[in-house]
Formats: sequence, C-alpha cells, structure tokens
Amino acid sequence: MANPKKILVVDDDPDIVEQVTLILKQDGHDVHAAGTEAEAEEILLSIKPDLAILDLMMEDKDSGFVLCHRIKRLYPDTPVMMVTAVKAATGLSFAADSAQQQSWLKADLLMDKPIRAERLRSDVNRLLNRATT
Repeated sequence: MANPKKILVVDDDPDIVEQVTLILKQDGHDVHAAGTEAEAEEILLSIKPDLAILDLMMEDKDSGFVLCHRIKRLYPDTPVMMVTAVKAATGLSFAADSAQQQSWLKADLLMDKPIRAERLRSDVNRLLNRATT
C-alpha cells in the first residue's frame, strides 16, 4: 500500500487485538493498538487515525462509548467501527439502525464479535473509502 492508513485498534482482549492487527497489517495498514481507554487516549495525542476500531465494553462498561465520543470530538471525520460481544453474551441484539440511535452512539458501524476476517476487510475498506470521498 503506497500510503498506509493509520488504524487505531482498541480492545481489552489481547487475542482480538492481535487478530485484528494481523489482518490489517497484512493489508498494508499502519496499526496502532491499545488495550485500554487510557492507552488509546495516549495514542490519540500523537496521531490522527484514518479509522478507529473500538471494543464497546472494556475496563468500564461504557469505555467504548466514551472513547468514540472523544474521537469524534477530536477528529469528526474519522470513521469509528464499534465491535461488541453483547449479542453472544446475552442473546440480545445491539444495533443503531435509526438516525436517532446513531446520533447518540456516534459510531459509523457496529460489528458483532467474533470478527470474521472477510467482513472486517470489507467494512474497513468501505469506511476508509467513504472517509476519503
């Protein structure tokens, strides 16, 4: 990739961080990984990501929400993909299908865990292409 995109990956599960990082690096992206909201905030002081992939629930139940809002405040044009295991853990679907739901969530896309490589690649490319048009 001639101009690698900077992607921030934040999840408190090191296996998820490793899996997502490996996939994105294979595709030529410049990946910045964090395991906590605080680590991610430190990274955000030094880079403006082209895309952020955030776990919904980390050290606090709302860490992903808080971080998403912070990213959108700092970098409004940066797309944010939120990943969650809520459906797998509870059987309940967590979605932001309406404009009203999306307005408070701030994420551009919600993805259920487990993350499938093909879907991740497709959604990352779609969000990055949308951000550049």
